[in-house]
Amino acid sequence: MKLLVVDDHPVLREGLATLLRQIGPDTDVFEAGDAAEALTLVAKHADLDVVVLDIVMPGLDGLRAIAEFGRARPELPVIVLSSSEDAQTVRQALAQGALGYVPKSASRHTLLSAIRLVVSGELYVPALILNDPQAPRTMSVRQEARAGVPSLTDRQIEVLRLVGDGRTNLAIALELGLSEKTVKGHVAAIFRAMNVITRTQAAAVARESGLI
Repeated sequence: MKLLVVDDHPVLREGLATLLRQIGPDTDVFEAGDAAEALTLVAKHADLDVVVLDIVMPGLDGLRAIAEFGRARPELPVIVLSSSEDAQTVRQALAQGALGYVPKSASRHTLLSAIRLVVSGELYVPALILNDPQAPRTMSVRQEARAGVPSLTDRQIEVLRLVGDGRTNLAIALELGLSEKTVKGHVAAIFRAMNVITRTQAAAVARESGLI
């Protein structure tokens, strides 16, 4: 696994990189002190698996950087690791395209679990947003379906149909002749478009709205 850590505080960044290397012997961790340096590394390393990003940085801040990562590498998942525990900030990060948000007060187990979840194609949302009344999925599945059908591409609907069948990202990739990373990117885009945080929710909304 290859990860990129982006934080303007060298001590925190280096400590986080050391922690992430414990994921496994084949884990490579790159470091960047700001978003500009991070975007250069993203362009240089096409095989990155995930970006772990602070949002309060000089220059291009983390929230805008998320969108830039999305334009450069749509399939590359971004996890925000921030000292902010404000629910609005979490919503903004997810709206920009982040697939996870981990408060810096969380345990290292939580961060590592979030990374594994996001790399597998899921979305990680902290308890602080799940308990917030304005969090994603405040409406029931049936209400969400009535509110409007999400706009998805034909390829995303193909992926969604297989998600609804319970297929893994790898199985979907083999079925459609895509790379597993491409499938992860499609699943992430589907989650954002449907305002859901799990594959089960995505399948349920898709069935209610007649997409599958």
